[in-house]
Amino acid sequence: MNGRRRFNRMMAAALLLRFASLPAPARAASTMTPLIKPPRLARGDVVGLVAPGGYTNDAAIQKAVQHIESLGFRVKEGTYLREVWGNYGGTVAARIADLHAMFRDLEVKAIWAIRGGSGCISLLRHLDYRLIRTHPKILLGYSDITALHLAIHRHAGLVTFHGPVASSTPSDYATEHLLAVLTEPRASYTIPMSAENDRRALDEPWYATRTVHGGVAEGPLIGGNLSLVSALAGTPYAADFTGGLLFLEEVNEEPYRIDRWMTQLDLAVAFDKAAGVMIGICENCGPQGDGPSLTLDETFDVHLQRLRVPAVTGYSFGHIRNQFTIPVGIRGRLDTEARTVTLLEAGVS
Repeated sequence: MNGRRRFNRMMAAALLLRFASLPAPARAASTMTPLIKPPRLARGDVVGLVAPGGYTNDAAIQKAVQHIESLGFRVKEGTYLREVWGNYGGTVAARIADLHAMFRDLEVKAIWAIRGGSGCISLLRHLDYRLIRTHPKILLGYSDITALHLAIHRHAGLVTFHGPVASSTPSDYATEHLLAVLTEPRASYTIPMSAENDRRALDEPWYATRTVHGGVAEGPLIGGNLSLVSALAGTPYAADFTGGLLFLEEVNEEPYRIDRWMTQLDLAVAFDKAAGVMIGICENCGPQGDGPSLTLDETFDVHLQRLRVPAVTGYSFGHIRNQFTIPVGIRGRLDTEARTVTLLEAGVS
C-alpha cells in the first residue's frame, strides 16, 4: 500500500508540472447548450469512485465500495482516490485526471463522488467540457460537488444529479428516490417529502417544511449548496435561475452567513426572476453563542417574503439522510399544497 501511495504521489507531481503548462481545455461557448441526458444505470454497471473535492481515507472508501455494491453495481476506483494534498483529494491535476479518465472509460457508466468537502471550484477552468458532453455519464454528489454540477450544466449541457455522496449512510427514502431517478426513466415522477423528516421536526424545528408563499411553479431545476452557488455568482460558471426552480441548502452555518450568501445571489440574479424557490433542510444553521441574531426562518424570510412566486423551506434535500435526488437542469414542478416536487421529464435516457 505504501509503495502504491508513493507511486501515486510521484505521478501526481509529474501531472502537476505537466498540467501547469497546458492551456485550459476548450469549453462550450454558450449557456444555451442544448440539454443532453446520460444513459440510465442498470444492475451490474460499473460506477467510478472519485474524490474531486476533499480528501478521503481507507475506511470511507471501504464503506463507499460496500454501499455501491449493495445497490447492485460494480466499483472502479480512481487512480488518485487516496491522494491527499492539504485538505483536498490530491492536486488539481490529479483530481482532473481522475475525472477525465472516468468520462473517457467506456466501462464506467456513472461517476460518484465519495464526499464533498472543498476544492471542486478549483477544477472548473480545467475541465474538458467537450469530452464530458461527448461521453455523457451520470455524475452524482452534493455539497462541494455543486460546483461541478453548475459548471457542467452551463458548459456541457449534461444533466447531473444532486444527491447522496458515495460514503453517505442513506435512508430507505433516499435510496428509493436515488434508484428511481438513475435507473428508471419516467416521463413524470412525483417525490413526496420524507415522513421521517416530519417526525424529526417535532424535536428539531429545521426539519419542518414551511410555506412562505403558496402555489404551483414549473421550471428547470437549478441550484445546490448555498455557499457554492453564491461563490460562483458573477463567474462563467454561475447558476442562471431565471425562470427556474431554484433549490438551495446549507449546513453548520450561522444565519448571518446565510443572509450574506442569499443577498449575493439576489444581487447577482434576483430571486424574483425565479419561477419558484425551494430551501432544503439546513441542519445546525441556527444562531450560535449568546450574541443577538436573527433565527434561520427570519433570515430566509428577509429574502423570500417579498417574492410573488412559490417559496418553501425545509424540503427533503441537503446534508441529511432522508434526501431525494435532483436531476440538475430538467424541468420540475413545485406544488406547495401537496408538498411535492414532480420531475416533468426523465433525467436519464
